[in-house]
Amino acid sequence: MTSRTDRKVLRTRNAILGFVVLVAILVIGFGTFYSTGVSTGAITEGEHYTVLDDPPRKRPGEDILVHEYFSYACVHCRNFEPLVSDWKKNLPDNATFVRSPVIFSPIWGILAQSYYALESTGALEANHDRLFRAIHDSGRQFLTPEMVADFVDGKGTTRAEFLAAFESSEVRRATRDAERRQRAVQVNSVPTLVVAEKYLVNMDKGRKLALDIADYLIDLELAGDAG
Repeated sequence: MTSRTDRKVLRTRNAILGFVVLVAILVIGFGTFYSTGVSTGAITEGEHYTVLDDPPRKRPGEDILVHEYFSYACVHCRNFEPLVSDWKKNLPDNATFVRSPVIFSPIWGILAQSYYALESTGALEANHDRLFRAIHDSGRQFLTPEMVADFVDGKGTTRAEFLAAFESSEVRRATRDAERRQRAVQVNSVPTLVVAEKYLVNMDKGRKLALDIADYLIDLELAGDAG
């Protein structure tokens, strides 16, 4: 026979269990919302992105460029890399993803020039993630071109090939162009996304939502081309 006290305890226990289940549902729902980066609000100029002054005119038929400004020295760029690598696989045919290394210091300048040297030798894919891991997982420092050359030797290139590319006029020009773009769009933190050399994405909204914003801006440009 169940007493009044037992029934009261049972009701209290059920109420607590119900509350715990409700909290769990809310936590899971919030986690899903955050991980997908989906926002129920509209993407708006000023809040989610900024239109840059005097963007270059896009020629008919040219691809829409999406620049990611980054540095191997930036841990946030390292954390963003898996997301943006997956995201770029689904870009429309007339949109192109381009990385643009930034130069905030002489050391970052060496890393930026190393990016283009690796690209020039065809060894970028073999070493891109390796550089991120070496710096942020193993605490390695690359203070000179020779230190980078030793690290990439035998990984898609040789020490001599890398250093020759590093000092080449082609790589120096690419590095200067990257720095010029960085100044033109006033990049002061990384990672930063710029769409069509026209729209500066607000990265403070979160990395995943930043990619949603980039998708929106690509669609905006595509609609303009169609119109």
